[in-house]
Amino acid sequence: MGLLETFAAPPREYTLIPFWFLNDQLDETELKRQLDDFAAHGVYGVIPHARIGLPEDIGWMSEAWMRFLKVIVEHCAVQGLKVVLYDEGMYPSGSCAGRVVAANPRHAARCIERRPGQGLALGEDEEVIATVGEYAYVHTRSLGTVRGVHYTADGGEFSPPAGDILNPEAVASFLHLTHDLHFERLGGHFGSTVIGIFTDEPSMTGRGGRKDVRPWTRDFSAYLERYLGYDFTPHVPTLWDKSLPEAERYTADFWRAANARLDEVYYQPYADWCAKHGVMLTGHPASPTDIGVLRHFQLPGQDVVWRYLEPFKDASLEGPQSTMGKCTASAQVHYGRGRNLNECFGAYGWEFSWEEMRWLTNWLLVRGVNLLSPHAFYYSVRGPRHEERPPDVGPNSTWWDRYKPYAEYCRRMCWLLAQGRQVCAVAVLGTPTELPWRAARVLFEHQWDFNYLDTATLLSQATVKADGIEIRGMYYAVLVVDGPQTMTPEVLQAIQPLVAAGRVIAFVDPVPGVTTLAKGAGEIVESIGMHAPCDVRISPAQAGLRYHHRNLPEGDFYFFANEGPVPIVADLETGAHGPGQWWYPESCAVRAAETPLRLDLPPYESIVLFVPRVPGTPPTG
Repeated sequence: MGLLETFAAPPREYTLIPFWFLNDQLDETELKRQLDDFAAHGVYGVIPHARIGLPEDIGWMSEAWMRFLKVIVEHCAVQGLKVVLYDEGMYPSGSCAGRVVAANPRHAARCIERRPGQGLALGEDEEVIATVGEYAYVHTRSLGTVRGVHYTADGGEFSPPAGDILNPEAVASFLHLTHDLHFERLGGHFGSTVIGIFTDEPSMTGRGGRKDVRPWTRDFSAYLERYLGYDFTPHVPTLWDKSLPEAERYTADFWRAANARLDEVYYQPYADWCAKHGVMLTGHPASPTDIGVLRHFQLPGQDVVWRYLEPFKDASLEGPQSTMGKCTASAQVHYGRGRNLNECFGAYGWEFSWEEMRWLTNWLLVRGVNLLSPHAFYYSVRGPRHEERPPDVGPNSTWWDRYKPYAEYCRRMCWLLAQGRQVCAVAVLGTPTELPWRAARVLFEHQWDFNYLDTATLLSQATVKADGIEIRGMYYAVLVVDGPQTMTPEVLQAIQPLVAAGRVIAFVDPVPGVTTLAKGAGEIVESIGMHAPCDVRISPAQAGLRYHHRNLPEGDFYFFANEGPVPIVADLETGAHGPGQWWYPESCAVRAAETPLRLDLPPYESIVLFVPRVPGTPPTG
């Protein structure tokens, strides 16, 4: 099958994989009917998700639940649909809906709390870590919970207790109680129908619980000393009192160590379990800028929810939430993964419109996200279920009768964005837990594509030369440093050849050791242009235009999306030269591209430019 034919009808594996809220009395016939209805509308995968409204006689991981889950998986196997298992009786992950703590109360989530030292009385299973001045710092249960799947367990006294995901024994119990049972009952479908497991916002302290606490666990003082190389105990007060000497340093050390512990105790064993059992670890961490932990995910992910991003608003380009599309796409590239995922549209409300959904879809796709998990398709909207984290973006929506073309568009673009190699000459420096956005906005609005490169990956995986940074088949001619917080002495030493060549650019704020400073948008664009080839040039300027460029053996694909509120009508030049074709991803219509190129793109719309490779010429980029 030719390239255009595959584009028109890509493999089903590139389907949308929505969250499917199983939130009412379940019936085998109805489960199968809904799955068949999804497939009839172009959706060939699901994430079965226990949600509030599930009857109490169908408890998470109960015999009844497992029986229905088996019905779902077996029907999907017959119909050729894919399943991603969800790992919790709601969220955050790590407790098996309280079963971890029920099996051993010592495995409940822990914390350290500051209390007045005078008259201090300790409760059961509490210990004083330090006493400094008027305060005692007490290691205790966090009293954090997870959302339950029944109405009585949503933030009240019957909410399941969170597990201690900094405790290796508690994590082992979670994996055993949840996934060993999944494998026991469904293992024959692992690696075929069941392709992954979704973990959701693991929290070190759980939801709610004690206020103004910091995560802790048993023997954590000894771990901190081993990891940091010094006794942290005298510095515990800095976690609350920022006026103390070097409080910023000690606080940063603490969180670095806590995240390292989470990596070692939760994510790494989880990823190992998934690899051993032939499925992918997917889902997303708690923060939209947590890129470093995604190295453990075989399918890295994030989530666009709660109207963090909306059409034509600055939040889509500013703030931590604006980084998540590039976060996962960059993780895919730098960690050598095949795909990356986003859980999208959750809790946008019933006022969420078709146009908003299209805009958010393209926002994700053009940043390189190539597996979309809509949140959510509802099994039932009966009674109060209608208002539990709406909207239903599938069968109970007003647009269900026209959903199939949308689903096919998403599958088409996810296929294309997973092929070949991204062409991109700019990297923006981040840390494993922080991704800057100021320079990113300028690059987006001036059509300079980029990836985030975190400091740990730079130091461990990249090769730095005078003319660029090489990593996983990418070659970045320029490194942008947006703020001195991302620069450490080790990183500065590693990038010296690039600094000497003027290819490291500090944006707005001076960075010690970096000689090139761009104080504004014009300066950074000019500085990048001195060292990197301009891949997309548009006239007149169009701040709302986004693009993603992929190089395939057959030629170059440019995916363009209009994120702005007004039509884009402009002259276009690209780094790939030669007679091209405009491919319309919704209709699969094709027309010859004019010379010179002219881009005409209404708001909410997208288009693909294909430039075939001339035989004997090298790949672009």
